[in-house]
Order: sequence, then C-alpha cells, then structure tokens
Amino acid sequence: METLRLSTNESDLKLAGEIIRAGGLVAFPTETVYGLGANALDAEAVASVYKAKGRPSDNPMIVHIANATDLYALIDGGIKGLSDDASKLMISLWPGPLTLIFKKADIVPDVTTGGLDTVAIRMPSNPTARRLIKLTGRPIAAPSANLSGRPSPTTADDVLEDMDGRINAVIMGEQCDVGIESTVVDLTGDKPYILRPGAVTKEKLERILRRAVLYDNSLLEKPAAVADPEDGVADTGFKPKSPGMKYIHYSPKATVRLIEGDDNEFRSKVMRLGLEAREKGLKVALLDYDNDPGKAAHKLFAELRELDRQGYDLVLIRTLEEKGFGFSVMNRMLKSAGYDVVK
Repeated sequence: METLRLSTNESDLKLAGEIIRAGGLVAFPTETVYGLGANALDAEAVASVYKAKGRPSDNPMIVHIANATDLYALIDGGIKGLSDDASKLMISLWPGPLTLIFKKADIVPDVTTGGLDTVAIRMPSNPTARRLIKLTGRPIAAPSANLSGRPSPTTADDVLEDMDGRINAVIMGEQCDVGIESTVVDLTGDKPYILRPGAVTKEKLERILRRAVLYDNSLLEKPAAVADPEDGVADTGFKPKSPGMKYIHYSPKATVRLIEGDDNEFRSKVMRLGLEAREKGLKVALLDYDNDPGKAAHKLFAELRELDRQGYDLVLIRTLEEKGFGFSVMNRMLKSAGYDVVK
C-alpha cells in the first residue's frame, strides 16, 4: 500500500475525509499526539486500525468529534445522557486534551469500544484535526498513530517510521504541542475517575467540578520491574476502559531506566550505571528535564524515538515530582521503563 503524504490545505483535508468515509485510514495531528483515524461508525474500518497498529482488539479507541453537539448521537440517551459533571467539563475544557467516557449509543460499533458498553469521546483543539473531522462528516476513531507499544508519535515523520505502507495517508502537520495523550475521565459511575492522566490534571478537574476526582487504582500500582527487560512486564489481564491502561506501553527499542534522587545521588547513579553500560559496549544516553513536566511531555516521546534512530542501547531518565502534570508524565515514563526505577 502506498501511503500518501498530504498537506494541511483544504483540498488535501477534503481528500483525507474522502479516504476515511470510504473506509481508509489517515493519520493526523492533534494537540496531544498524532492519531490514526478511521470512521468510528464503520466496524470494518475500525478493525483495520487494530490490524495496522498490531493492537489488541480489547483496547478501546477514542472517538474524536468537531462540535459538542456531535456527542449526542454517540451516547446513550442523547442530550439527556449528559450529567452535570460532563456538562461542566465540556464547557470549561473542550476543545482540548480531555476525553470523557459515557454509556454508548447503539450506533457505535462494539469494535470501536473494545467490546464495552461505554464510549470515550473528545473534541481536539488542534485546528487541522477539527477541520478534518468536519470535512469527513463522521466521528473519527483515532488511537495514537504508532505500532502498538511504541512511543506515541508527535511528528508526521514519527508516524511514517511506523506506518509507512500500512495506512492510506498521513497529514504532514506540525509537531504536537502537548506531547502526551489526553486525560481520560470516566463519568459513568457515582464518582469521576481518571483512567489515564494527561495535561488536564486532577487538581484542575476538581476545581471545575468542586468535588473529589479519583485516580483509577491501576494508576497507583507500580509493579516491580522484571529481571530481564526483554521479557517485558506481565499483563494484568484486565479489560481496559481506556487506552494506555495496560502496563506495556510507550517503549522504545532501547532499555529505559528511571533515576531517582537529589543532585548528588542522581550524578552518582548516572556515573555508575553509565560506566557499567560502557564496559559492556552499550551506547548510553541521559535525559534530564529539570523537573519540568511540560518540557518533559513535549519532548519525551520524540527524544526516545530519536535515540532509537541513533542506535542507543540504554536511556537513563531523571524522574519528575509526581504531582500535578508531573504525575501524568511520570505515568508515561514508568511504562516506557517497564517500572524499572533506580532508587
């Protein structure tokens, strides 16, 4: 299959919309990461996304819409299916990097939701993404546009590295602003739960809702790393309600280890691990984001991919303070490292 390189101009976006309506796959930029788009209401098209990504079919996809009113056809009960919490968050934070989970309408195929009776929906703020959805005239199911388990793509070149020849087209847009995936909030129960942390933090959600927002228990689990990184991290076997909830995720080809400690401890650990690795003939890289989660989010996935291209064997990353946005970025760092933290 030839993968078309499309620009962000109107005629190319119209072509991309035609491809999606016809059952094809198009990767496109959002403010978070690049998404791999298919018609969310076409079960066969969505199934082809799983195939292109090598993604387990129990992993639900996020449905992207262009206008808040597009939501009504996708959720159980239509406009009456909106809770007060959902309305408050949509008014305050849409468009933006926030995904909300609702009970789904029958029109949404089970393959789009990973077999669940809920659907994850967001309205991106990226103008190219919004225009594409409008021109397509369909809600677009779009997981990150990478091979399953690899770092999410934040540039069109990242997408092509994984997807060239596997999908119909890539919109060659700008680098993504945020750099990690959207916050996912489950609103189907009595209390709001964060299933995946992102740029919209727990603290921001609580200020808007004026009540407690809880983390899903899976976000608070930190399983011990396995002795042999090539064995991966054991699958917990649970059926995820949101993308990114399983442990094996965001991993480059290189081994990733996280380093904790104050400045002196950090330098000592880096020197020891670096020397040990070089004695084994390994090429070692160090990433330190100065405890700045915004900087880390924007650069992490892109830098992991670039270090793979340069043939690094081991990547040492300094940890962030796990509060606010730092908690979200550390979630990605921990998974990319298979929870291997040098304390």
